[in-house]
Amino acid sequence: MAAAGGAALWRRLAAWLPRGPPGLAALLGRLSDRLSRGRDRRARSSSFAWRLSVGSKGSATQNSSISLHRSSWLLLAPLLTPPVPVITAMPCSLCPEGAHRFQWIRNLVPEFGISSSHVKVLSSPAEFYELLKVQIKAAKQRVVMASLYLGTGLLEQELVNCLEETLEKSLQANESPNLRVSILLDYTRGSRGRKNSRTMLIPLLQRFPEQVRVSLFHTPNLRGLLKLLIPERFNETIGLQHIKVYLFDDNVILSGANLSDLYFTNRQDRYVLLQDSPEIADFFTELVDAIGDVSLQLQQDDTVQMMEGMVHPYQGDKVRYCEIANQRVMEVIDSARTRQELLHAKTFHSSQQGSSTLPQHDSEASGGLKPEPDTWIYPLIQMKPFGIQIDEMVTETLLTEAERDAKIYLTTGYFNLTQAYMDLILGTRAEYRILLASPEVNGFFGAKGVAGAIPSAYVYIEHQFYNEVCCLHQQERVQLQEYSRAGWTFHAKGLWLYLAGSSLPCLTLIGSPNFGYRSVHRDLEAQVAIVTENKALQQQLHQEQEQLYLCSGVVSSSTFEQPSRHVKLWVKLVTPLIKNFF
Repeated sequence: MAAAGGAALWRRLAAWLPRGPPGLAALLGRLSDRLSRGRDRRARSSSFAWRLSVGSKGSATQNSSISLHRSSWLLLAPLLTPPVPVITAMPCSLCPEGAHRFQWIRNLVPEFGISSSHVKVLSSPAEFYELLKVQIKAAKQRVVMASLYLGTGLLEQELVNCLEETLEKSLQANESPNLRVSILLDYTRGSRGRKNSRTMLIPLLQRFPEQVRVSLFHTPNLRGLLKLLIPERFNETIGLQHIKVYLFDDNVILSGANLSDLYFTNRQDRYVLLQDSPEIADFFTELVDAIGDVSLQLQQDDTVQMMEGMVHPYQGDKVRYCEIANQRVMEVIDSARTRQELLHAKTFHSSQQGSSTLPQHDSEASGGLKPEPDTWIYPLIQMKPFGIQIDEMVTETLLTEAERDAKIYLTTGYFNLTQAYMDLILGTRAEYRILLASPEVNGFFGAKGVAGAIPSAYVYIEHQFYNEVCCLHQQERVQLQEYSRAGWTFHAKGLWLYLAGSSLPCLTLIGSPNFGYRSVHRDLEAQVAIVTENKALQQQLHQEQEQLYLCSGVVSSSTFEQPSRHVKLWVKLVTPLIKNFF
């Protein structure tokens, strides 16, 4: 079933691609030409250009099936040799014209057309925290929150108190209360320590057992001796639930921020609020429910158990579990995509019929039709353990098809790009401005034990990439910038795409992925592509990008000569072996 989901995506792309040998040949030629510019040591990964024929669907399905049969012990393979990512995505040319040039994405996922007035870009952790509290207190029907974990401090307790108050009001107002609260967290991260996410939420389960659900996702790759031997904290390197989405009735917040005090005070991230968007809220509710259904359910006595009849993630058959998970998630994506296609067709038919029977001023006065959307939302899901690679496919295509003189501003709190993403950045024509964390604002800076060396490992990875940029004489086209802000840490991720000749972005990606190996291969991730033709919203996105980049400095060769950038020999030796785990 997992392989079938991947094959279905291939069929959609194959059906959309230009018919006939000329269109496909031209596309393959461009991809091959761009990737051939890379250095010889990247030649292995660039071979994906020759696997793009329609007939390669079978090999993609086979690879997906094989990945589900791997033993957990093979997760340690990077300790022996860094793997070369296998690119199974089939890039598409961007639509040259039309409502907007990114409509090809709707061949993979549902397309939600909304008014730009429903989109608000937030800028600070404090604003994010206050919005969470306001939205919880105002919720009448549903609160759905997916995060890596819930912290245990006073600010997090205040959030829990808000949930309790809102649930209490719902209970008092109605004998059969309508409000439902669903929380999805990662099992390993949420269970760390004596006081943890679970203990924070148990009182809600005990007080409102019929209204509250807490699901704890456990990766199927952490099992057997691997689970027995790897200690707490380190077991989180195998795979996590990393999605961050917070929705309240029909309002949705997309972010990379977790529910922890640092993310409410001085840990910079990104946040977008989609207001009055019921279809988008329904989609993410169903997505969180689907993942929750294959997750462990927290009980009132702090035990966990699977739903009746569900395969256990680490005690049951791994292949069967992944097949079920793939089926559940793809059902959500496919059903939403079908609903949106029917809605688009109905709206188009109604608007055509209305315009032919009513004078323009009468149509406007009637107020019966919603305004034409000027902004489109595409949910991009990445769950490689389940054979779902939509986000990877779309991201690679965006990087591949970015035209000459286009600009891509890409940011990540943890600079550890996959080899495929690096090849595309170095082998394509757009200008890149890549924002990453300086060692002092890295979330692991000052950590105890081995974790304290992680910022140095990121410096080493950054230096290697910078050297490659210099060797290819790409310093003008590909520029690295380091975020630095006293007393703050940096966790922002995503990208902004500026078309050639434009001073404003028309597309942004925002959500949980970091563009690294973990995001692509290990964790459950979700983000949205926001495409807009509205100048006011484009200006909001541009200001968001500028505000983040204003706190940065351009990386040069002298950057790595600073004493704070010294990387110890053991870190240099170990980093290539473990870089796929952080």
